[in-house]
Amino acid sequence: MKNKTTCRPVGVEFGLAASSAIGAVIFTNPIDVVKVRLQLQGELMRRGTYQKLYKNMFHAGYVVLKHEGIRGLQSGLVPAFGFQIALNGIRIGSYKFSRTYGFSLNDKGETDLLRTALVSGTAGCCGAVIGSPFYLVKIRMQSQAAKTIAVGHQHGYGSTVEAFQSLWREGGVSGLYQRWYANVPRVFFGSSTQLTMFSFASDLLRPFQFFDSHPMILTFFSALIGGSSLALMTQPLDVISVRLYNQATDSHGKALVYRNYFDAFIQIFRKEGIFGLYKGLFPTWMRSAPHTVLCLCFYEQLERLYDRVTRQ
Repeated sequence: MKNKTTCRPVGVEFGLAASSAIGAVIFTNPIDVVKVRLQLQGELMRRGTYQKLYKNMFHAGYVVLKHEGIRGLQSGLVPAFGFQIALNGIRIGSYKFSRTYGFSLNDKGETDLLRTALVSGTAGCCGAVIGSPFYLVKIRMQSQAAKTIAVGHQHGYGSTVEAFQSLWREGGVSGLYQRWYANVPRVFFGSSTQLTMFSFASDLLRPFQFFDSHPMILTFFSALIGGSSLALMTQPLDVISVRLYNQATDSHGKALVYRNYFDAFIQIFRKEGIFGLYKGLFPTWMRSAPHTVLCLCFYEQLERLYDRVTRQ
């Protein structure tokens, strides 16, 4: 049933969600850069047969900062904004909208886990597909590094604009949307897990009287659980999507390393083992948990600001 006291136009819900995600990615993009570098290091090589330029997350951050400065740690920030607007504008906006109108709630007003998972996962997939060109450029810009610390294929884009122009020359819309499918499994399972666990944790913690006067702390802990669940659930899928998007291509955008999603999984597993699929797990968690917390806490603050302004 619709809650009239909290109804907002659908465009507002999506706008608040997109704005909160933009705010969050400013803080979490450096960790994302480190994660991508670690996931590309030693691509399709067995453990112990390659030089580890990045020993761990903290060492990777230091190395990038030393060789590329703060701009290196914020590589791909502009396309990351575009992707966050598409992904979380649709994903979190749909999630909030479905709760406002009661679709993802049961008769008691509590979270319906299945409906929440379906809404979150489906909305996430829509956002991921729409925002795929931004994600493609983001990954390729984040992987670009100074020659002495480069890992993975280097596309050599001079700027975000140059990256989009190059992709357009490769094949127009098809060039921009090459391997659009690569992020869909990760986002479906990630969104379903993240927002369903956030809702479940909120329902579980809300009865404690402490949270009556500290709603932001409730959001913080619930989002931390949701973000941590996302990282653990999707790490292998994240590695595969990064490899597929960053791989070398010919002048027409045809993939030169992995034929498709399943070929990528098989090649990584055979040549790098199970550890290859879990490369960068710690930075994935260090990025996903804070990003979820920031997104949902920012959203809550923007909600209150919007409601306060519109009531005046």
